[in-house]
Formats: sequence, structure tokens, C-alpha cells
Amino acid sequence: MGYKDVYAAWAADPEAFWMQAADAIDWDRKPSKALYDENAPLYEWYSDGMVNACWNAVDRHVENGRGEQTAIIYDSPITHTKREISYVELRNRVATLAGALRAKGVEKGDRVIIYMPMIPEAIEAMLACARIGAVHSVVFGGFAANELAVRIDDCQPKAIIAASCGLEPGRTVHYKPLLDGAIDLAKHKPDFCVIYQREQEVAQLIPGRDVNWHGFQYGIQPVDCLPVEGNHPAYILYTSGTTGQPKGVVRHTAGHLVALEWSMQNVYDVDPGDVFWAASDVGWVVGHSYICYGPLVHGNTTIVFEGKPIGTPDAGTFWRVISEHKVKSFFTAPTAFRAVKREDPEGEYVRKYDLSCLKNVYLAGERADPDTLIWAQEKLGKPVIDHWWQTETGWPVAANPMGIEPLPFKLGSPSVPMPGYDVQVLDEAGQPMPAGQLGAIAIKLPLPPGTLPTLWQAEARFRSSYLTHFPGYYETGDAGMIDEDGYVYIMARTDDVINVAGHRLSTGAMEEILASHPDVAETAVIGVSDPLKGQLPLGFVCLSKGVNRPYEEIVRECVTMVRDRIGPVAAFKLAVVVDRLPKTRSGKILRATMVKIADAEEFKLPATIDDPAVLDEIRLALQSLGYAKQKHPA
Repeated sequence: MGYKDVYAAWAADPEAFWMQAADAIDWDRKPSKALYDENAPLYEWYSDGMVNACWNAVDRHVENGRGEQTAIIYDSPITHTKREISYVELRNRVATLAGALRAKGVEKGDRVIIYMPMIPEAIEAMLACARIGAVHSVVFGGFAANELAVRIDDCQPKAIIAASCGLEPGRTVHYKPLLDGAIDLAKHKPDFCVIYQREQEVAQLIPGRDVNWHGFQYGIQPVDCLPVEGNHPAYILYTSGTTGQPKGVVRHTAGHLVALEWSMQNVYDVDPGDVFWAASDVGWVVGHSYICYGPLVHGNTTIVFEGKPIGTPDAGTFWRVISEHKVKSFFTAPTAFRAVKREDPEGEYVRKYDLSCLKNVYLAGERADPDTLIWAQEKLGKPVIDHWWQTETGWPVAANPMGIEPLPFKLGSPSVPMPGYDVQVLDEAGQPMPAGQLGAIAIKLPLPPGTLPTLWQAEARFRSSYLTHFPGYYETGDAGMIDEDGYVYIMARTDDVINVAGHRLSTGAMEEILASHPDVAETAVIGVSDPLKGQLPLGFVCLSKGVNRPYEEIVRECVTMVRDRIGPVAAFKLAVVVDRLPKTRSGKILRATMVKIADAEEFKLPATIDDPAVLDEIRLALQSLGYAKQKHPA
């Protein structure tokens, strides 16, 4: 069957399609049906089935005689460490850690925050939670203390599993002081913290609360997998919200397993036993879906890579890892390729390695600009496939289904919708737009298995964020179009969440921090185009009356505040003092217009603007930072 046949089979009978897909995973009790629509528009999948994610990711491969196959390859150019963990070893390690958690009182439904770098123990912690039905919430290692505290208060973990430190090229990120600071700030206090001590930094443990990773597991009996309901939460993953308050995306266990298993074969074109590498971090959705669960459920070897695309030690790191570990399918963000391209424009490092094992390269996390995509295809001589999905969906919405049939490539498009996704382009009134016209990208309900059923303890916010604007649809927050061949094009975000190197960050959260500076009266943050990271945040601050300190001093303090509270991941370095901000008569700041000025794009003068002269002041401020290179007709 070709793509059109598979998609048509889903569209004709979604229930039969997803019940058949469910046969690819192991069930303790098979579900009686796929879709539960009794509480529409809050849909659930496989709710009355009984299943365990850890069993499907680890134990079943051991039971099926493949225990000696490598499950995880750990490759850390930062620590000059490489090791392999077989499926049987992974099962034993995870079962013991799960037993230790249970012995300390962690039960089904309890939450556990995981705050770790890219080491195999992070994957083991996720799987150990899944083994006993605990709900994990991985927080990107090194996130600032107050950001971690917000997540502690929201999901109220019984335990936190952390490492003593993370390692970046040339520096150590001290996790333990950040963790201690977060627990001090949080109203909710965990019962205990498990600390994995890295040899690069041994952290001070707090007696009575902190336990050492190894001592914690000493003498513990391993435990079996606990079957959970299909709609039991596997995890909570926080994503940026436009209000600055993070949204806890919930992933139900069964649909998550079925969708990831389907995608490994049909989208990523790998067979059990193949080596699959997603160069991301466990703190992001790619790490959940395609470093941990997807490859392991499908029986692949997954790579846990602790390094950077450049500087560990050079721009050939990706190619070394692919060549050395025989990677068949490679997934990274366009920003990583942009970094490599900037260091090695002629692709000299590519030619140093044998990449004959590599079949396909996949890009996601932000829009893949054609320049980068063409460069990668030319230098690698392999298909470089853009595909599009979100933290909320958990797996690809639009992709080139290489495991079904490779479709013609179209630059600038992540190709076509996958089964389960009825993607449409709507105008503001919710009416479908003609082919080729720009509008809001929305997906007709119900969403397929593996996508978010709700937000953690925030059903009203889930409805208002995703379901209210276009009744009967999931609002993606992206703008784009669909051409006459059915190819999807994602052009921009429709809200003020910006994308910095594949990390979605809320400008609203940054504005709140800037506004807390004692000298700042008003502020706006926009995302400006950046050739390396896709977007960078840029802050405008209006000072309170009577402030006569040097502007450079205030700007420096503002930058420090954002980096301290959100973390280096925000890449916040640009800020400028202005007298006033452009606004509508009703007081709404014209951020979209400011972005167009910064990026030297044509724009139409908003009809509701209060004072057009402000735009010239903004242009001058942007030019002082190297933006707004052209003067635009206003």
C-alpha cells in the first residue's frame, strides 16, 4: 500500500486502523475499542486496555530472545566516555531502580521529577517510573531554580531524581544548588531526592532528604512491571505558555506506545535492531518520543549523546557518531545543522567519515530553511526530510512517510499529513481556506493516539488554549497553507511564543521578568530572525520617570535577570531602552509590527495605531543593535 492508500484506509475507518496498529504492542488486557468519545471534545484512546510502557520498551525484547542486543549507546565527547547497555542489562538496572522507588513509598500515580543531563541514567529513571506506574516529569537539566520551582508546585512530585551536575564545553553546570534553590522556593516539598553523583562534581547531600543513587538501590529487590489503564498518564512535560505559566502536557500511556511504534516503522523507516539517533535532550519532547520510548518500544538501539554539534571537539562530531555506531536514521534540529554549516561550509568534515550506513536524515523542532536543507542534502548525499510536529502532539503531524513510500520532496514543506491528522487551514472565522492561501493551521478532532488528551490539572486551560478558537478543531498556534497536492507549509507561529534553536520560549515570561526590574516601567519582547538559532529574543524597555542611570547598566541587569530566571536556554542577550512602545488605541502593543521592522520585512501600517511616529523610534533603536537594515514605507 502506498501513502494515499494508507491515509485513505485511516480516513475510511479510524477505529479499525488504530485497533490494528494496537496489535504491534504487548497488552496485559486488550482494549475493547480504540476511541472513547463519551466526553468529547476530551477524547481518549484505548482507555480500558491494561498495558505497561516499560514492559513494551524493555522486557518484551528480553523475553523475545533479543536481550543481548544493545539498547542504549552512550557517547559523551565531553567526558570522553562511550559505553553500551544491552536490553537485559537495561531491564535489570531499571527493575532495581523501580524497586528502590517503590520501597521509598512511590506508588502508581505519584509524580517524580527528573532533572538530569544526557546520561543513560536519565532514561533509566524515566523507565523505572513507567515500570511502577509513577508519572514522570522531566525538566531540562540546568533550568533556572524558579522555573523548576514552578514545575514542582504544579505537579507536586513525591520524589525528585537529579544529577550532581551537567557538562557543557568548557564549563560545569551545577545542578544541585539549582535543585536546592528550587525546593526552597517551592511551596510543595518532595519526600526525598535521589542524586546521581558524577565524578566531575560530587554534590553536598542534605541529610534526611537526599539519597545517593547507588546507595539508594543497594540490596533492593527488582520489581516487575505494573499494568496500568490505557488512559493512565505516562508523563507530564511542561511547554511554554503565552501567559508565561508553563503548560503541563499530559501523555496517556497506551496511545503514546501505539503511535510511537507506528511512526518508527512508517515515518523513520527503521526495523528492530537498527540504530536510531535523535540528537536532542531528554528534557524536550523529542527526547521523550525518539530517544527514550519510540526506539526502545520498536526494538532499536538508541543513542544518548552528551555533546554539541560543534566544539566537542569539532564540526565533524555528528558524522563521527553516525559512522562509528552505524546509525541508519538520524534526527536533529535545523539549528544544529546551521551551526555545523557555519563552521564547515564546504563539508570537509563530512568527507572524513564513512556514512554508508546512513539512510535518512530528519529535521524538526522549527522551520527548516531551504538553504540549510539544500546544504545538508548536497554534502551528505542523503535524503534530508523536514517534518513537523509539536510537544502537544508527541509524534509527527506532517512528514514524508519514508517507511511507506518516499514522496516527492518540496522545499519549505514538511510534506503531507500522517494518518490520524486531518490538517486544515482556516480563516479567522473558522472557515477552510483555498489551497495555497495562508491561514491558521488546525487539526480536526479527534486527534490521534499519542497526542495530548488534556493539560495537567488544567482542563479549562486546555479547552481555552486549544479547542475554543475553532470549535471542532485543535488549534496548533501555527500559521501556514496547504498546496493543491496536499503538502503542508508551516510559515510562522500565530502567538508570541518564539522558537530559539528548537526550544519554544514564551516572550510573556521574559516580559514579566523585565518588568520586575525596579527601573523598568514597561516592556515588550519579540523574536527576531537569527541565521543560527532561528530566532532570538529582543527586549524593549521603557524606564520609569526620574531614572538617570546609564542605559548600558540597566540593559546589562535586565539581560542577567532573564538568564538567571529562565536560564541560558533563553539566549537572551539583546535589549534596548526606548521612550515608548507602539500601541493600538486600546493599548495593545504591536509586537508583530515590531518583528517585521526588525527583520526588514514589508508591513502594513496598522489601522488602529495610536501614534505612527513611534515606529520610527523603534526602527532607530533596532538599527543600533544591527537590525531593521531597510527603511520601510509606513
